[in-house]
Formats: sequence, C-alpha cells, structure tokens
Amino acid sequence: MSSDPFMRTYAPRRQSYSQGAARPAAGSRPAANTTAASDLLAPYVVKEEPYYHPVADEVELYEAAYSVRMPMMLKGPTGCGKTRFVEYMAWRLGKPLITVACNEDMTASDLVGRYLLDASGTRWQDGPLAVAARHGAICYLDEVVEARQDTTVVIHPLTDARRVLPLEKKGELIEAHPDFQIVISYNPGYQSLMKDLKQSTKQRFGALDFNYPEHDIEAEIVAHESGVDIETAKNLVHIGERARNLKGHGLDEGLSTRMLIYAGSLIAKGVPPLAACRVALVRPITDDPDMRDALDSAVTTYF
Repeated sequence: MSSDPFMRTYAPRRQSYSQGAARPAAGSRPAANTTAASDLLAPYVVKEEPYYHPVADEVELYEAAYSVRMPMMLKGPTGCGKTRFVEYMAWRLGKPLITVACNEDMTASDLVGRYLLDASGTRWQDGPLAVAARHGAICYLDEVVEARQDTTVVIHPLTDARRVLPLEKKGELIEAHPDFQIVISYNPGYQSLMKDLKQSTKQRFGALDFNYPEHDIEAEIVAHESGVDIETAKNLVHIGERARNLKGHGLDEGLSTRMLIYAGSLIAKGVPPLAACRVALVRPITDDPDMRDALDSAVTTYF
C-alpha cells in the first residue's frame, strides 16, 4: 500500500496527516490552504481557548482519531459539554470549526449548497459541509438525529475511504481537503424508531460517550463558568444530581450542567439563590405542579 500521508483510509495509517506537508503527487489530495481559503475560513477559527475540563481520556482519543481523520460521533445528554469539547479540540488542533445546528427542516442543499439568483445572474454557493470539505475545516453537525435520514445520507461519501462530496446539482465532485474531518453529536436518550441514525451511518464513525461529570469536577466547572464560589457550585450540583435521579420518574431529562451554570450566573449577579434556581432550574424543566414542588424542596434543602 502507498505510504502517501493523504491515503484514503481510516487506518491504522502509516503516517498521520501533517500541517505544512509537501504538495502531494499527481492524483492525490489537493494542496494545503490558499490565501483565499484562509480568508474564507477566518470567521470559523476558534481564537481563544475555550474552557474545558477533561474527565477521562477523551482528549487523547480525539487527537488520535483526528490524526487519521476518522469521523467522530459524540453521544450524551443535553448540556453535558459535547459542543464545548468540539470547540476546545478545534482550538487545540488549530483547525477552523464550522458548526451546523441540525433540524427536521434541513435539506441536503442546506448542507452541500445551492444555486442562488442575484443581480448578476445565477451563481453557486457552497453549503457549510462543502466549505469545510473543500477548504479543510472540522464540520460539526450538532444533534444530527434531528435531521431527516434522507438528508444525513449526503455525508456518507465523506465518511469512508472515498472522502468525497458529490455536488450533483453542479456536476462537481469535491475531494476532501487533507485537514477535513466530520463530527456529529446526538442525545441517545431521545432515540426512537422515527429519530435515530441508520446503522449504515453509525458504523462510519468512531464514538465517544459523554455524561455529566462527577460531583467535584462538575462543581469546578460550574464555579468557573458562572463565577460563584465553590461551595455554592457544589450545592447546585447536589440539586442537579437529585433531579437526575428523577429521570424516568416524572422528568424526561435531568438538570444539565448548562442549567446549573445559568443558575450560578444569576446568583453571581446578586439574585437570591432560591429565585435563581426557580428561574433557571425548576420552571424550565417541568410544568407538573407536583414535580415542581419536589424540585423546590430539593432547592430549599441546599439553600
């Protein structure tokens, strides 16, 4: 097998991708970013380090996956840090990050591009997936399970050894840039027969499982992100843990780390803790009077 560092395989590769590599021989991948491509991707560069607290070996595993450009799938409950992790890894790797918030109305054209009509006539405009594949960015499809299955199929040629994106309307075949990687995320708790990924899609990705961090780590995250003291953060995490125990017993989903940070931010601004928790934790998650009373009781236990 060729030792070309840009081989179309998810390995194990003999050589990893490298920044600033020499121009590949004829028939292999395109050259690295041009100035125009750099200007196009400039808005997607993560300029400042996002705060992310590793909880296991997810950083090392992702770096290894990126070294062979393995497509990655992040699985976990809402608000547990999946998006922040992708932002942190894009910053750590020095790669632009193009994020797409998936929804049930999203079409394949929204991802790959479409013809537009303006004063000069008809012109083609690349979609976010085509921009990432053409110029070498990480493309992150957030909550991909929300998109229709006939839309997500468009990513298949990019997630196997071909690494190509057909633009059928334009009659063009984009060969993925050496730096391109696709990452998807979804919440397995919302799976159903109508909302789940096909096996033909799942088996094209490596996967990392995410969950809410253990108590002390989550308290540190809440304190850092909201500005409250560590004892207040620990009390908020206690409330979150009690609410998560009610999942499936009156709650569809427990309190996320994101919600705890919201409550902490209000407390840091001088809002009384009981009122902050009522606004940021209890009222958004349920309308059931009995469940609200149970959660209010949990709040008064710690505040």
